[in-house]
Amino acid sequence: MLSEKPGPIGIFDSGYGGLTVLHGFRRLLPQYDYLYLGDNARAPYGTRSFGVVYEFTRQAVMKLFSMGCHLVILGCNTASAKALRTIQQNDLPQIDASRRVLGIIRPTAEVIGSLTDTRHVGVLATEGTIRSESYTLEIRKLFPDIKVTGVACPFWVPLVEYNECDSPGADYFVKKRIDQLMSLDPRIDAIILGCTHYPLLMPKILKYATPGVRIVSQGEYVADSLRDYLSRHPDMDSKCAKGGRVEYLTTEDPDKFREAAQMFLHEPVEVSRCVLP
Repeated sequence: MLSEKPGPIGIFDSGYGGLTVLHGFRRLLPQYDYLYLGDNARAPYGTRSFGVVYEFTRQAVMKLFSMGCHLVILGCNTASAKALRTIQQNDLPQIDASRRVLGIIRPTAEVIGSLTDTRHVGVLATEGTIRSESYTLEIRKLFPDIKVTGVACPFWVPLVEYNECDSPGADYFVKKRIDQLMSLDPRIDAIILGCTHYPLLMPKILKYATPGVRIVSQGEYVADSLRDYLSRHPDMDSKCAKGGRVEYLTTEDPDKFREAAQMFLHEPVEVSRCVLP
């Protein structure tokens, strides 16, 4: 039986990148409690099949529900692309119709119309997110006139997680993918960073991006979207505990998570290990 008491807002990611989403939430909405779950033992999700990503994501959502969360944010573009719709449409009505699971692709798609003048937008993301065409589909629903071009960046996540953001190798791989994207469509004037790891590469991205091209990082827009959602749904807002507390869970070694988390959050964290089915 799931608890009906107010609980934390759950944030799930396959790894560490969702910490950039959590950081945005804490800056804008510091009064809420948050529970972060990273499935680091099974990361990365980017190259996994739709079925596997769905099953892993469902397990994580159920874990967060069992720990008191009424609202879960998939702070992972791959999970948002490959699992969100199925969980919303098929699982929630059976689990508990009052609980909610939201993704991070839709909020970014909603704002992109105001961030491009040429109506040509680029997406840099993992292979799984690009293959799913989720950004293209969401943006076209809202802005049929916008042309979307995506390029997968398979080495960018390892660069971040192995703390190689400042290395010469990072220069090579960042420049290569940005050049590839702009060669496909030179009219692009806004690039969505469709992976929550990528903001840590921002200095390199800005270095090699075409002057005048806007780089769209998800954190602030997703946080704005959550604030708007909670203001429009006071019933859900009342189920979100407000004590300003944050708890971290990982399916991997807590020491490893703790070290990586400091790179994303610039503060020490306490983390516990959990097991998913």
